[in-house]
Amino acid sequence: MPELNDTSKRRLATCHPDLQLLVEAVAQDLPLLVVCGHRGKLAQDAAFATKASKLQWPHSRHNTSPSEAVDLAPLPLKWQDKKAFAALAKTVKAAALKLGLEIEWGGDWSWPDLGHYQLRKRKD
Repeated sequence: MPELNDTSKRRLATCHPDLQLLVEAVAQDLPLLVVCGHRGKLAQDAAFATKASKLQWPHSRHNTSPSEAVDLAPLPLKWQDKKAFAALAKTVKAAALKLGLEIEWGGDWSWPDLGHYQLRKRKD
């Protein structure tokens, strides 16, 4: 059974409890890496400057505390393997449905972000 490494666990600990539950459930079935959870101002500014994010501080869902977004990658890590990211997304979406969580996958956006998952904002 796959298990998150210590770095992934530390990153995941910065995320909303619902995302923690989701990622831990997925990690039981698939080997994965938590690339990013919460991003502070410096990290968000750097992500924006390098075009890793389209949003400036504090407008990313990664900037909330706890983070309402998490970036995941399938292992073994091959950034260009779109099929592996899509397979991971299928598993994440199925786990979210089973857990009753509403999420969005960045791969469904017009500017795909294949590793990005975020909690769907509630319309209260």
